[in-house]
Amino acid sequence: METQKVRTCFTITFTDDQYNRAKGYVEDMKRHPNRIFWQGKKGKTDDELIIEQIAHRILSGFYNNEPFAAAKHIMRMDSSVNVQ
Repeated sequence: METQKVRTCFTITFTDDQYNRAKGYVEDMKRHPNRIFWQGKKGKTDDELIIEQIAHRILSGFYNNEPFAAAKHIMRMDSSVNVQ
């Protein structure tokens, strides 16, 4: 099977509770600098790390306790198959 690349941009919404939970997670990860969490994250701001964590949880289904629940968080998705 050939690997394909697709660049996708999501517009999401999130609650204050989701933001605060992700902020706590990032702060906890700072106490563990050798964890795999940090791979590819060098130079990112705390806010970037927090938003990335929220997006990861939404797209991975952590907030989806019923079918299609992610749809309430994902407002828009744009994709491009012409990725180098």
